[in-house]
Amino acid sequence: MALISRKSFQLYSSSTPASRSALMTLSKRLNFISGQRKPQNCSSMAMRMLCVKDKSQYTFCRKKHVQLQAQPLSVNEAVHLCGDMMNCTKSNNVWMDEQLFFKKLNNLCTSKEIFYFLSSLEVMSDTMASGALQKISEVEVDDNGLKNPGLLENEVFRALCFQFEFESSKLSNTGLLNALQALIKLRIDPQSTLMTSLLSESEERLGRGQLTAENLCALGESLLELEAPSCATLEQIVNHIQERDIKNWSPREIVIVYRILQVTVREGKQCQNLLNRLNSVTLCTVSQLNPNSVSVILNSLVVLCQTRAVLLVTALCKHSVKHVPYFTDHELVNVLEAFLYFGQKMQIFTEALEKHVPKSIRTMHPQTVSKVMQYCCRKMILSKPIFDAVAEDFISSADRLTTDQIAAYIIPFGTLNYLPPSASALFRKLETVLHTRLRHFQPHTLLNLLHSCVLIQRYPINFLPKIFSPYFLQKLQAQPPGLNRVVMSQLTQLFLTVTLECPFYEGPKLLSKYQVKAFPTPQSSPDVHLIKRVKTGLLYLLKKRIYFASEVSTPYFYVVELPCVLMVKIDFVLIVTISWEKKLLNRDIFSYLVMKLCRFHFLR
Repeated sequence: MALISRKSFQLYSSSTPASRSALMTLSKRLNFISGQRKPQNCSSMAMRMLCVKDKSQYTFCRKKHVQLQAQPLSVNEAVHLCGDMMNCTKSNNVWMDEQLFFKKLNNLCTSKEIFYFLSSLEVMSDTMASGALQKISEVEVDDNGLKNPGLLENEVFRALCFQFEFESSKLSNTGLLNALQALIKLRIDPQSTLMTSLLSESEERLGRGQLTAENLCALGESLLELEAPSCATLEQIVNHIQERDIKNWSPREIVIVYRILQVTVREGKQCQNLLNRLNSVTLCTVSQLNPNSVSVILNSLVVLCQTRAVLLVTALCKHSVKHVPYFTDHELVNVLEAFLYFGQKMQIFTEALEKHVPKSIRTMHPQTVSKVMQYCCRKMILSKPIFDAVAEDFISSADRLTTDQIAAYIIPFGTLNYLPPSASALFRKLETVLHTRLRHFQPHTLLNLLHSCVLIQRYPINFLPKIFSPYFLQKLQAQPPGLNRVVMSQLTQLFLTVTLECPFYEGPKLLSKYQVKAFPTPQSSPDVHLIKRVKTGLLYLLKKRIYFASEVSTPYFYVVELPCVLMVKIDFVLIVTISWEKKLLNRDIFSYLVMKLCRFHFLR
């Protein structure tokens, strides 16, 4: 049986007078000695330890959680309380002030340096020990998880974990919760005895009402990081928070409360009073929020359906403009979703995107680019810098995009009727991708994609036989939203466009039962003032009202926002369409256009 040497750390808690006068010993170095007599009750103590079958390895479980190995202590050398702190500190010349400790700790950059530093100490507070664990988690954990799993086998690390497990009831609130946060970040298995001990102690103190506002937020943040947080405990935290005055809470604490409410409340109806208070406090601190905080709060407001928090949403959206270059991909997606959900549209935000997206698109995640295009499409924002950059990115990276991302990249070009400078290469690449991956597209996604191509005069005649086939139409009908009026209108437009523009097409036709006789009217009504100006201009040019008509049907059911028919002679019919909704023509050039057309007619 391996034993731990008697030379040990001393660890004390500064939370209560009693604990200030007590020191807890923690093994400083684990020198394994073979051939020792097996101590009594060692097996029962080992059952309480964190251990795995092979003591030279660690085990990954769930989402990269780690189950620690800890060496059992003998009964004689188990953790025990020393008598008087003052006597201990006087007799020990390696005591260090907390302020100096954290100053030195913050200058260390690797876990190896941290362990070497800790091994030079014999006495430390639980706050110092938990701070060391937090520093280890900061330097050894990145987006991909634990950089060096071997650090969990370090004797100093295991000794710290042992002390926190068996003396959790004697820790200060700060030491307990900081250690819990650090160990969760290090992916320690939540079902391990160490984590169970710390979580149980935290929940007991929560139930006894011993946690401060800062402690409540720290515990809530830790629970949110767990794979399956205890909703009952989170709800307890919310109940305690409702009783507190939150006016002077820091931005970090406010963000944590929003995250907790997002998990426990969802629609926000049960805690609307707390949310109203929280929204008011947040409005006063918007200018202090960093990019992550802005993103988290906006996302929480969306999830909690806070449509009445107009002032806060507007302030956050305005504040987000200066953070656009610094948002991570995930944060930017949250912000764009909030803009869409709350109906926000700001020119300064668009300008910030126009500066950021073109120079960052090579490193942006395709899902983020898709969300940017969705935002532009839904808000009818034709941003040439963004669209040109997306076109170039599609040409170079289309092969690594999912089918949904391909559609998200291309559809806005059709919706906003824009052809980028690289249009030829763009649609050659799209055609290549479609030939390769056509069967991978969902039916409605493929239809939307091909329909958008038609809107910018790119006719997908090579793919229409599939679209008009009975099998594809059955798949369309089987998947939501089925063959509703919008879908049938898209099919009809595809068919009529190819009939008119591609007379050489000899493939399958769209059966009449899938065609509509009239298309849905545009979602937004035409500009009334523009119509009035057009009518006034035509009346001035043509002198009589009988020579033109408005609000007329068009051949082949083409959708137009402002149709006018000039009937100067019986054999001359001219249809003029102005797509004002998409801002393709300027108001001031319409009279010039009409004059030119009339002159062309009279010259005939």
